[in-house]
Amino acid sequence: MPFTLPRVIGHRGAAAHAPENTLESIRCAAAFGVAMVEIDVQLSRDEVPVVIHDATLERTTTGRGPVIDLTWQELQAFDAGAPFGRPFAGERIPDLPSVLALCKELKLGLNVEIKPSPGTDVRTAEVALKAIHAFGSTGTPLVLSSFSVESLEVARDLAPDLPRGYLIWDRPADWADIADRVKAASINFDHERETPESIAAYKATGRPLLSYTVNTAERARELFALGVAGVFTDFPGRILRVA
Repeated sequence: MPFTLPRVIGHRGAAAHAPENTLESIRCAAAFGVAMVEIDVQLSRDEVPVVIHDATLERTTTGRGPVIDLTWQELQAFDAGAPFGRPFAGERIPDLPSVLALCKELKLGLNVEIKPSPGTDVRTAEVALKAIHAFGSTGTPLVLSSFSVESLEVARDLAPDLPRGYLIWDRPADWADIADRVKAASINFDHERETPESIAAYKATGRPLLSYTVNTAERARELFALGVAGVFTDFPGRILRVA
């Protein structure tokens, strides 16, 4: 599947409209008309690749404590919808294969962000890639991304054909060398932490740029004018109108 970057990518599905990183959030993003969604993957205690952003459960579920301390079965006891709103009660934390299956069904591209707990950078990437390979093709574009250089190096070695996005938050001095080393297909940056000059430096590498998390039409227009290829957003309907 060739590497393609849509202008608008649903952040954790459609995180402003449905509980982030749930199947319902992905369905919601698809209903708005996005071509791709982004999700976060980390490991349960028994090494199931689970789809949740935070290292702990409190913000987005009815559970408590670190995700890595609980098994997949234990994680399934918690409601991932109720904290967002009563209409979503009963949503569960999905695993990566269920997200792949839904994206195949909905014909959605998928950006899998590898988001390891401390000390699990290599293993999280290995398990996520194993799940992706076991599932097979979704028939739509699949992209890997991570802030973890170790995770990206694993992805480079185990899945060289899968495009990799190098996620940057606090830009290191050797960011360009890292992008080369992991053979990054794109550079993904926080729009609030960059300037037109730093964006131009990223663009000078010849890689397409993605920016997160862009939730206003005005800012999306500014970034597109600076040459950004696409944006991650919690409000896909709003941003699609200016893309």
